[in-house]
Amino acid sequence: MIAALLLSVPLLGAVVSSVCAIKSERIRDRIYTVELIAVFALAVCAFASNLRGAAIALNVPGLCGMGLTLKLDGFRSLYALVASFMWLMTGLMSPEYFAHYKNRTRYYLFNQITLMATLGVFMSDDLYTTFIFFEIMSLASYPWVAHDENRGAMSAAGTYLAIAVFGGMVTLMGLFMAWNRIGSLSFAALTAARGRADMILPSALILVGFGAKAGLFPLHIWLPQAHPVAPAPASALLSGVLTKTGVFGMLVICLRPMLGCLSFGNVMLALGLITMALGAVLALLSTNLKRILACSSMSQIGYITVGVAMAMLLGEEGHVPASGAVMHMVNHSVLKLTLFMAAGVVYMNLHKLELNDLRGFGRGKPLLHAAFLLGALGLAGVPLFNGYLGKTLIHEGILEYAHELGHFSIYNVCEWIFLCAAGVTTGYMLKIYIALFWQRNPTRQAEYDALNGRYMNRRTAFALCAAMVLIPVLGMFPAILEGASRLCAGFTGIEGVHGVHFFSLANLRGGAISLAIGTFLYLTVVRKLLYKKERGYIAVQPKLNLRDSAAVKYGLRCVDGLCAVVDHALENPFCMHIVPDAVTALTRAAAGLTDGVVVLLKGGLFRSRSEHKHRKHSVYYAFSYVVGHILDAFVLLLNLTLYRNRPIHIDFVYVLASRVYDRDPELGRATRTVSFGLLLFAAGLLLALAYLIVL
Repeated sequence: MIAALLLSVPLLGAVVSSVCAIKSERIRDRIYTVELIAVFALAVCAFASNLRGAAIALNVPGLCGMGLTLKLDGFRSLYALVASFMWLMTGLMSPEYFAHYKNRTRYYLFNQITLMATLGVFMSDDLYTTFIFFEIMSLASYPWVAHDENRGAMSAAGTYLAIAVFGGMVTLMGLFMAWNRIGSLSFAALTAARGRADMILPSALILVGFGAKAGLFPLHIWLPQAHPVAPAPASALLSGVLTKTGVFGMLVICLRPMLGCLSFGNVMLALGLITMALGAVLALLSTNLKRILACSSMSQIGYITVGVAMAMLLGEEGHVPASGAVMHMVNHSVLKLTLFMAAGVVYMNLHKLELNDLRGFGRGKPLLHAAFLLGALGLAGVPLFNGYLGKTLIHEGILEYAHELGHFSIYNVCEWIFLCAAGVTTGYMLKIYIALFWQRNPTRQAEYDALNGRYMNRRTAFALCAAMVLIPVLGMFPAILEGASRLCAGFTGIEGVHGVHFFSLANLRGGAISLAIGTFLYLTVVRKLLYKKERGYIAVQPKLNLRDSAAVKYGLRCVDGLCAVVDHALENPFCMHIVPDAVTALTRAAAGLTDGVVVLLKGGLFRSRSEHKHRKHSVYYAFSYVVGHILDAFVLLLNLTLYRNRPIHIDFVYVLASRVYDRDPELGRATRTVSFGLLLFAAGLLLALAYLIVL
C-alpha cells in the first residue's frame, strides 16, 4: 500500500496542482507543498517499517507488458527517504525562488512527475522496472534544464536529452542481451548470474545509461552545462538525487553479476579515478558558482565509483569500500542540497553567478555563511563533518587491496590520486568560500550589506537550516551511517561495517594530507595564477597565459578542442544537420532502389499488365502530407497550452520531409512552434501514456 501511494500521490498532486493553477497560483503552491509533505511522511513510514525488519513489496503484473516489480527494503527505503526529504526542502524554497519566473506551473508539473519516476527507480526490484521509470525520469526532468528557454538553456537541454537518449538506447540493448542469457531481469537472477563470463558485455552496455546519468566520464558533459542554466532547486535535485539513480544502477550491476570480476573492476576504477580528478580540476579552474558545484558533483561521483570498483575487486570482502560508497551517496546528497540551495539564495538576490560579481555578498549574513561553511567542510572531507566518513572508508578500501597484493603496484598510485583529488576539492571550496564571505566587492559592497537580514524568507531559511544541520550531526555520530550501511546489506549483498575507527591516527593522517594539498593549491594556483587584483578571478580559457607555459597552453587548447568537438557532435548541429542529411541520403537510396525494382518488374514479368507511366513517390507523398499535418496540429495544440507565446522557430521535421519527398518546405512550415527537443519529449510522453492506457 505504501509503495503504491508513493507513486500515486505525486501523480495526483501533479494533476490537481496544475488544474488549480488556472484559478490561483497560491492554491497550486499549497497543494504542491502538502503533496511533498505527504510523500515524505510515507517515506518515513516505509523506513520505520524497514527498521522493524518488515520489507514492503508491490507487483503489478501485465503493466507495460512485463509487469512492474517494486520493493522497499533497507537501501531502497533509505533513498526513498533521502529523495523525498530533498524534494520537500527544495519545494519549500521554490515559491520564493520562482517568484519572478515564467512557466512556474510547467516546472511544478514536471517536478512532481520526476519525483514519481525517481521513487520508482529507487523502489524497483528488476531492471525492466528500473528502465521504465529511469526513462520517464530522464524525459520529465528535461524541462528543468530548458526552463529559461534562452539559447544557453536550450543548448544545455539538447545535450542533456542527447546523452539521456543515447544512454537509454545502449542500456536497452544490454537489457535485451541480459534477458536472452539469463531469462530474467530480476535482481535475484542477476545475483545468481555472478561469475558468468557471458554477462560482461550486457553489464557493460547496461552501465552506459546509468553512468551517463551519474555523470561518469566520458558521458559527463551534460553536468557542467545543465547546472548553471537550470533553476537552483532543480540543480540541487539533479546533483543530489538524479545522479544517484545512475549510481543505483551501478550498484546493481557491479555488486551482483560483476562482483569479483577483476577486469570489470579495474575498468570501473580507472573511470572513477578519471572522473574524480577531472571534475575536481575543472571546478578549480571555473569561476561560475553553479558550474563549480556541478564539476564538484562529477568529482564526487568519481569517489563513489572508486568505492564501488574497490568493492568489486575485493569481492565478498569488499564491505569497507561498499559501505563507503553508500555512505558517500547519502552524504553527497545532503551536501549538494545545502550548497545548491545556498547558491540559489545568492542567485535570487543578484541574478548573477560569476565569482567576480558575487565577491563579498555573504558578509554580514550569518545563516548563509554557516550553511556554506558547513557544506564546504563536509565536501572537503574535514573530520567531524559527514563527507569525511565515506571518503575514509573508500580510502581504506584502496589501502586494503594494495596491502593484499603485498608489493608496490598501481593501486598505491591510485591512493595518491585519491588524496590529491581530495586536496583539489579543498582548494576550490576555499576559493568559493573566501570570495563570497571574506573578500569585499570593489563596487557593490554597500548594496550587498543593505540586504543583510532580508535576503531570504522564513520558509527558505527553514529549508536551508534543516539541510545543513545534518552535515555535522552525521559527521559527529558515525554510528548513524554505520547503521545505514548494515541496513543496506540486503541490497548490496555485502555486509555493512561496524565499529570502524574513523578518527584513528592513520585515517586522520589521510585527511590531513588532503587538506594540506588543498591549502597549498589555493595559495599557489588560485591566488597566484587564477586571481589578479585588478581583474579578479580568471576563468581558464585556451588563450590564458599561465606563466608563459607552452605545455599548459597546448594542453588547454587540446582540451578545449576536444570539448568543442564533443559539444558540436552531441548538441543541435548533430540533431539538426548530420542526422537529417544521413536519413535523407538513406531514404533517397531506398527510394531509388524501389524505383529500380519496379522498373525491372514492369519491363519483365509485368510488362503486359501496366502500360501507363509510373507515378513515383505517390505513397510517400501522401504519407508525408498526412504526417506533416498531424505534426502541425500537435504543435498548434502545444502552443495553445503548455508552450503558448513561445515563438521558438524550428523547421526540422518539415525540412526533412521536403528533402525526402520533394515537398516545398514553405508549405509545411509552422508559424509558431517549439524546440525539437521539447517536441520529442512531449510526443514520447504522450505515446508512453497511450501505451499504458491501452494495456
